[in-house]
Amino acid sequence: MSNITEAQVLDALRTVQEPDLHKDLVACDMIRDIRINGDEVSVKVMLTTPACPLKGKIQADVQRALLSIPGVAKAHVELDSTVQGARHGNREAVGGIKNIVAVASGKGGVGKSTVSALLALALSREGARVGLLDADIYGPSIPRMLGMNDHKPTGSESGKILPIEREGIKVMSMGFMVTGSQAVVWRGPMVHKAIHTFMYDVDWGQLDYLLVDLPPGTGDAQLTLTQSVPLAGVVAVTTPQEVAFTIASKVVTMFRDTKVPALGVIENMSYFQCPCCNEKTPIFGKGGGAEISRRMGMPLVGSLPLDPLLCQEADLGEMGKLIDSDTPLSQTIRKIARDVAARVSITNFSCGAMTQVVRA
Repeated sequence: MSNITEAQVLDALRTVQEPDLHKDLVACDMIRDIRINGDEVSVKVMLTTPACPLKGKIQADVQRALLSIPGVAKAHVELDSTVQGARHGNREAVGGIKNIVAVASGKGGVGKSTVSALLALALSREGARVGLLDADIYGPSIPRMLGMNDHKPTGSESGKILPIEREGIKVMSMGFMVTGSQAVVWRGPMVHKAIHTFMYDVDWGQLDYLLVDLPPGTGDAQLTLTQSVPLAGVVAVTTPQEVAFTIASKVVTMFRDTKVPALGVIENMSYFQCPCCNEKTPIFGKGGGAEISRRMGMPLVGSLPLDPLLCQEADLGEMGKLIDSDTPLSQTIRKIARDVAARVSITNFSCGAMTQVVRA
């Protein structure tokens, strides 16, 4: 008969902090299935996201805490995850979608659609269920970037539109509805209706994250989204120069005024690194992302270089290859995606007390 008790296990785990949430794992309701078998103890830790940036540290800290219990010779730590959804307030929930994250910019040409696609692909590679909505009604570019130019959506048995799956993510775009150089010439009410349709009349299924690639600025698309959809937060994309980050600050202000959390800023085209001498040249200046971070009190979650390979893979519709490559750029993209997921978890987090204990 083991002398190790559940109380000892829980007390030990109360010494382990969730690094982003700054509370112990028991208080955060992250412990499941405690099993005690002689001198062996096993637990399951439910992370707040499969893209948790500090999962290795959490696993090591839990194992260390379990082995500190008198009488424990072996400790087994299993990691799993459950993504918590954003609070809906008085906005109509979108069935099956836990977190809707807006990706916004103040002006065009900063690479916002590129960043949206990269985030979606990277989160999917981390094991999350991800959707990507191209809400740039007038200039949809996601189909081209993901190699989906010739795809057309179909209807489900329930009468809803089925998103098109590519690279492990579900995608919807006005680009699927128009052909070639056909222009969308719509006034505001039509834009509002299109975005509402893409949200509520598309069969998204069960998603942990739906990323919404917004058009530049603070117009009809942004207003529709903030007024009718429960947003988990907004990620602002900028380039380093002042004209970009000054306008991007206005976008962050708009979302904050409508009670949408600012998750962070991503600085795109931060520098160009010469492939011959490796010298980094800040072609568009320095410090735009850091300046927004300082002004708006939001984290700078990462910076991306101006990389010809990224442009090439986007034009070829093969951005997934870039994510899967073992390169510094791929590692940077994955880290940014993990940090964005962590910011969503921090925003959504609330403690509970449902720890489950099983004695073998």
